[in-house]
Amino acid sequence: MNYIHSTIAQLKKTSPAQCEFYQAVEEVLESLEPILENTPDYQTNAIIERLVEPERQIMFRVPWVDDKGNIHVNKGYRIEFNSALGPYKGGLRFHPSVNASIIKFLGFEQIFKNALTGLPIGGGKGGSNFDPKGRSDGEIMRFCQSFMNELYRHIGPTTDVPAGDIGVGAREIGYMFGQYKRLTGRYEGAFTGKSLLWGGSLARKEATGYGAVYFANYMLQEANDTLEGKRCLVSGAGNVAIYAMEKLYQLGATPISCSDSGGTLYHESGIDLALIKQIKEGDRASLASYIDSHPDARFIPRADYPEDGHAVWRFNADAAFPCATQNELTQADAQALIANGCILVSEGANMPATQDAINVFLDAKIAYGPGKAANAGGVATSQLEMAQNASMQTWTFEEVDTKLQQIMKNIFDTASSTAKEFGQPNNLVLGANIAAFRRVADAMIEQGVV
Repeated sequence: MNYIHSTIAQLKKTSPAQCEFYQAVEEVLESLEPILENTPDYQTNAIIERLVEPERQIMFRVPWVDDKGNIHVNKGYRIEFNSALGPYKGGLRFHPSVNASIIKFLGFEQIFKNALTGLPIGGGKGGSNFDPKGRSDGEIMRFCQSFMNELYRHIGPTTDVPAGDIGVGAREIGYMFGQYKRLTGRYEGAFTGKSLLWGGSLARKEATGYGAVYFANYMLQEANDTLEGKRCLVSGAGNVAIYAMEKLYQLGATPISCSDSGGTLYHESGIDLALIKQIKEGDRASLASYIDSHPDARFIPRADYPEDGHAVWRFNADAAFPCATQNELTQADAQALIANGCILVSEGANMPATQDAINVFLDAKIAYGPGKAANAGGVATSQLEMAQNASMQTWTFEEVDTKLQQIMKNIFDTASSTAKEFGQPNNLVLGANIAAFRRVADAMIEQGVV
C-alpha cells in the first residue's frame, strides 16, 4: 500500500537512525492495511501521520556523583506519544542500551497496548542509558534524584504517570517519587509501581508475568486445551519472568528455563523458583550460581550461544514465554521452537520476536500472543493502582487479580474477534493492532486536529 510505504519513508527521513522504532511502526502499519483501505476517514484525517509522531519528546542530561566523588552524565528521555485516550502511561527503563530509538519504539507500542486494555490511558515511555548494575543504593538514589529534577515538570496524576521497566523497580520508583514530592510539595499518584507502604497496589509486581500466562491459557482454551502439563521455556529473570514462572506452576505447567545477561539456565525437572527469587530479588546475583544447589541443571554462558539466536529457545518444550527484551527471539529460534514441538508463544517482553520470527509463528499457525496484547497486564494493573490512589482505597490481592484476569480475557476476546472480522482468525497480531488502532484513531478524530 503506497500510503503506508510513503509514511514509513518519510518517517525514516525525519527520524534518522532509529531502527527499533521503524521496526515497531512497520509491524503495526502493515497489519492495518485492511482497515485503512476500507475507512477513508483515517487517511483524510492524517491519523497515521499524526500517530507515528510523538506529541512531545523530552530529552535531557542527568548529571550525578558516584561514591568516589566522580561526576557522570547520562541521557534522560520521556516520550509522551499519544494522549487521545487518557494521561500518558508507560514505564521508565534504566539500561545502557537505552537510546531515542528504543524509547520511541516502546512508547509507540504502549499506545496500542494501553488501548487494548479498554482503560482510559494514553501511551508514553521514558528512561536513561544509566546502568544500575553494580551501583550502590546511594549512587542509585543520587541518579534518580537528578533524573527527577528535570522530569518532575512533565508528569502528574492526570498528565503523565510513569512506572517501572527494566532496571527500575520499587527502589528506583521510591527515590524518584521522594524527589518528586520534595520538588512539588504534592503527595499524589504521579507514579505507579510504588511500595505497598505508600500507595502501591497488591499484585502489581506479579501482573505482567501473570497476565502473559493468563493470555496463553485463553489462547489454549480457544482450542479446547490448557496449560496443565505443558513444559515451558521462559527467558529473562526479572519480575516478568519470575512471576510468569510462578503462575505457570500454579496452573499446572512446568517452566524449565530462564536467562539473564550472563547466559541461559536449563533445568529439565523444573526451575526451582524459590532459589531464583533469592538469587535475583535477594542477592541480585548471576543465574550461574543456581547450579551450585542444582548440579543436574545446565548453565549455558552467552559466549556459547548459537550464532543465529538464543540458547534458551533451543530445547524441547510445549510453550515459550519471551520475557527479557526486544529482538531476543530470531527467525532461527522460531524455527527451532516449532521443530521442537512448541505450540504456543506468549510474549511477556516488548517486541521480543523479530519480524521474521513472527512470520514463522504465523505461517505455522501456532497460538501466538504478541506483546502488546499478552503483556498488557502490567500497565492494566498500573491503571488499577491509579484508580485506588484517586479514590484513596486499597484493594485486596484477590480483587486486583480477578480484575487482571478479566482484562486479559477482554484483550484476548477483542483481538480474536477482530482477527476473525478481517478474515484471519489465527492472526492475533492483526487483530490486536486493528482493534487498538481503531479505538485510538476514532478518539483522535473526535478530538480534532491536535
